[in-house]
Amino acid sequence: MCRIEGRGYHRNCALLLVAALAACGGGGGGGGAAVAPTLPDFTPGALPANRVSADSPFNTNCAGSAQTGTLYRNAEVEPYLAVNPGNSSNLIGVWQQDRYSSGGSQGLLAGVSTNGGQTWVLRSTTFSRCSGGNSVNGGDYARASDPWVDFSPNGNAYQVALAFTGEVFAAGSANAVRVSRSTDGGLSWDAPITLQRDGADAFNDKQSLTADSSDSNYAYVVWDRLTGNLGPTWFAATINGGASWGAARVIYDPGANSQTIGNQIINVPGPALLNVFTRIDYNAGGTVSRVRLQTMRSSDHGSSWSPPVDVADVQSVGARDPDTGRPIRDGSLLGSPAVGPGGLLYMAWQDARFSGGVHDAIVFARSSDGGLSWSAPTRISAVANVDAFTPSITVRSDGVIGVSYYDLRSNTSSAATLPADYWLTRSSDGVNWTEQHLSGPFDLALAPDAKGLFLGDYQLLKSIGLNFFAFFSQTTGSASANRSDIFAVTPSNTLTSANRSKASFGVASAGPVPAMTPEFEQRIQQNALLRMSQPPLRRWMSVSQTALLR
Repeated sequence: MCRIEGRGYHRNCALLLVAALAACGGGGGGGGAAVAPTLPDFTPGALPANRVSADSPFNTNCAGSAQTGTLYRNAEVEPYLAVNPGNSSNLIGVWQQDRYSSGGSQGLLAGVSTNGGQTWVLRSTTFSRCSGGNSVNGGDYARASDPWVDFSPNGNAYQVALAFTGEVFAAGSANAVRVSRSTDGGLSWDAPITLQRDGADAFNDKQSLTADSSDSNYAYVVWDRLTGNLGPTWFAATINGGASWGAARVIYDPGANSQTIGNQIINVPGPALLNVFTRIDYNAGGTVSRVRLQTMRSSDHGSSWSPPVDVADVQSVGARDPDTGRPIRDGSLLGSPAVGPGGLLYMAWQDARFSGGVHDAIVFARSSDGGLSWSAPTRISAVANVDAFTPSITVRSDGVIGVSYYDLRSNTSSAATLPADYWLTRSSDGVNWTEQHLSGPFDLALAPDAKGLFLGDYQLLKSIGLNFFAFFSQTTGSASANRSDIFAVTPSNTLTSANRSKASFGVASAGPVPAMTPEFEQRIQQNALLRMSQPPLRRWMSVSQTALLR
C-alpha cells in the first residue's frame, strides 16, 4: 500500500492507480490501488503543510478524443469532506481531478484518511471513463463534476457525482446523477447506481448527498433538473442502507420560468430533514427577476415536504479581479447551512447588500424555530471594501460557529497577479466574531479558467469535536504543470498575534443598508446568469447569456 508517512513519498504510487484504473475498465466500481500525494513543488512555507491531492493518475486522452476546451491536468478543485461519526479519525474528501475550462473534470477522486488527516490514500470509482467507467458498468461518460460525500451512523459512506458527455442540451449529449457506497470507510467503493439519466432534452445539476444521522438505513440525494423553462428539485432515497435506491421524483416545483439550484439536505432535531436551496425566478424574456434562499422540511424521511420558507434574498454580484474585471467562479448563488446544539440553524452566503452592490461580503443569518423564520442578515467578513466569497459554515460540539471563506484583501495594483487568502471566522454567540488566517496569500490568477477563475463552487469546513477542519483548494504557484491542489488544515484554537487576523473585529453589524439601485439590480441579474450551469429559459437566451457547464 502506498501512503505518505511524515514527509516521505513514493512517486511510483501514481502509476499503480493508473494501472488499477485500466484494469477495472470492464468491471464494477471497486476502488483502485492506493496512491500517496507527492511532495509539493513550491516554496516551503508558502502553502499549508498538508497537501492531500497528488499528481493526476489519469491519462490526458482517457475521456475520449472529442473533448472541447482546455484540460488543466493536475488541477484539483471543488472539494467536499465527510467525517465518520463513529470514528472521527476516518475522513473522506472528494474533488474534481483535472478540470476542463468548458466544464467538469476528467473524473473524481477520493482521499481517505484513517488518522484524522495526517496521511491520505487515494481511491476512485467508475463515475466516468477516466476512472474506469464504460458501457458495461454504466460509467461511459466523458466527464464528472459536483463531488459530494457523507457518512451514515454505522460508518457506511456514500459518494455522488454528476457524470456527463457533450454540451448541455446538445444533440447526442447525456448526463446522469450517480451514487456509490463504501462499507469500509472509503477504502473501496461499490459499482455506482444511476439515479437519473437524461439525454439532450434535460440536464441534471448541482446534486448533493446526505446520510440520515439517526437511521443508517436512509440516505438522500437532491438536485435540480432543467427542462425547457422549468427547473424543479428532484429527490431520491435509499431505505436499505444503499443496497438499492428508490425512483427519483420531484419534491418541489417552483413553476414555469423558475428553477432551484444548490439543493442540500441537512439533518435537524425531530428527527427531520431540512432542504436548503436557492430559487431563481425569471422574467418572460429570460432575465432574472429574483434570487432567494429557501428551506422546506420533511418529518417522514422525505416522503412529504412542507411548503418553502424564505430565508433572505440573495443580493450577490459575484467576485471579480478588481484590476482587470475578470470574473471569479465562486459560490455566490449557494447557501451554506449548519445546525448547532439545541437545534439552532445557521446560514452563510455571499451578498453585496452592505456595499450597495460594489463588493460581495460573507453574511450570516440564524433561526431558533426550526427554520420557520430567520434573522436579518449581518456581515461577518472582516474587511468591507474587498470581495469575500465561497463561505462554508459549521458548528463545533460546544456550539462555537465557524465560517471559512476567501477574500482579496492582499491584492495589489498589479494586473498580472491576484493575491487571495483563506480565512476562518468564529463566534460563540453569532454576534461577536474573531478571524484567523488559514492560508495565503496565493495567486488566484493561476486558477483554472472556466469562464472565470475556478477553485470550486464550494469548499468545506467541518468540526471534529472541539476542533475545526478546513478542506479547500488553492493555487500552487505553477501556471502550467500543477495549477491547484487540495489541502487540509486544522486551525489552532489558541489565537496568537501570528495567526490572528489584524482585521479581527468584534460585533458583526448589518450597518446601513444602501438602497437598491437599477445598477445594483442589474449586477445581481448578470451574476445569476453567469454562475448557473444552464438557465432553464434557454430558448430566450443569447449565446453570451448561456451560462456554464459544471
